[in-house]
Amino acid sequence: MSLILLIETATTACSVALANDDQVIALREVDQRNIHAEVITVFIDELFKQTDKLFTDIDAVVVSAGPGSYTGLRIGVSTAKGLCFSIDKPLVAVETLLAMAYGFIKRGDINITPDTLLCPMIDARRMEVYTALFDAAGNELKPTTADIIDEQSFAAVLATNRVIFFGDGAAKCKEALSHQPNAIFAQSFSNSATDLLLPGIKKINNNTFEDVAYFEPFYLKDFIAGVKKK
Repeated sequence: MSLILLIETATTACSVALANDDQVIALREVDQRNIHAEVITVFIDELFKQTDKLFTDIDAVVVSAGPGSYTGLRIGVSTAKGLCFSIDKPLVAVETLLAMAYGFIKRGDINITPDTLLCPMIDARRMEVYTALFDAAGNELKPTTADIIDEQSFAAVLATNRVIFFGDGAAKCKEALSHQPNAIFAQSFSNSATDLLLPGIKKINNNTFEDVAYFEPFYLKDFIAGVKKK
């Protein structure tokens, strides 16, 4: 039986979970901006106290790899790398949008027919989002890109397919795409560490691990610091 620690910090959600094989046995999460550094180690400590497990019992750490918040990713990946290095356990990285697709399918909030496409979106400020397209089974059809959304976005796909948009970038795109009858917007979706479990297990079973010393998050875009508000 494998004990897996799951860490998700790519968006405003800070979420950590502990799983025995494919079963989540403990979860701590909060969806609040700029709180990741404050709570992540507290949450992890609470997981182990709740389950009477030790850090050394971990068999692998799975972390959300991005894209997403530069600061959030840096905090999550640094925490994961530090744990793996200290106890000499493998690090597994799962692309954030892939985990979101798996999570949406698992939750079943909206009926997904075989011809339905899934479009997770992460807010990248203004009308830009990090996004990708997946089929109803979670297979990637369009790789991750940073797209500026307007009324013509996804026109070709929406002409022939029902597409469900979800994630913290989807709400701001709703007005631009609402004229498309095949565009469906999930009202509530928050990233969770639990979404990392199934794709993470696939990588563990295939021995697809990261180099703990050199792994970096998938930022997609260079970090640009904003002007501090007075």
